[in-house]
Amino acid sequence: MTIPLFPVLVWSHIIAMTYWLGGEWGVFQTAYNVTNPRLSLEERRRHLETAYRIDILARTGIILLFPLGFQMGSLLGVNPLGGLVVPVWIVALAWLCLTWSAFLRRETDLGIRLTRWDERLRYVLIPLLLYISIKSLVTGAPFTAKWFAAKILIYAGLLIIGLGLRFVMRHWTTIFREMAAKGITIELQSRLDREIALARGMAYVYWIGIGSMAFLGVAAVFGVTSLIGLG
Repeated sequence: MTIPLFPVLVWSHIIAMTYWLGGEWGVFQTAYNVTNPRLSLEERRRHLETAYRIDILARTGIILLFPLGFQMGSLLGVNPLGGLVVPVWIVALAWLCLTWSAFLRRETDLGIRLTRWDERLRYVLIPLLLYISIKSLVTGAPFTAKWFAAKILIYAGLLIIGLGLRFVMRHWTTIFREMAAKGITIELQSRLDREIALARGMAYVYWIGIGSMAFLGVAAVFGVTSLIGLG
């Protein structure tokens, strides 16, 4: 018996979305102990390690959502760029390998350089997705369904927020390396506090955006996108 492709893609999409949302919540909660000045540096580093291990699953979900959604849109007939499915998967898997390589070497200078390359990839992908999604919402092409174009637009916006959160976590690594060398100074603790305050504000917007993407997907499945003006 042949397993239909579309249900497998839907299942994979749900799993990726779940790890993305759940992972971000886990990092958010762990960050309280990362920045807690009452804890020893060693204990805070252990919480930072936990945050990284949770975050890599969220990052994996973020990356896989793009090719999964792109292929599902092609099968639904709302993405006429179906011929690019294979190249999109190749780019996404290469991006995933880069992200995991940066995670595995996160405590080294190489890991920080790889993280910067991860960020640079987003500098190309984000403007491209913003352009295509906005163009589709205005002109109806290349994506022929407004709900699909809106999901891509939100996804691009969340990549921007995610980029900011990547900056924060990279700075955490740098700050903790300085703390290990110089001790916990007021200046370093203040930098860490500012970073986490910024990250928490971005996280709230992040969760709203992820929920909005999920809502559009459910609305499309049940055929009620026209009720919200995105048919």
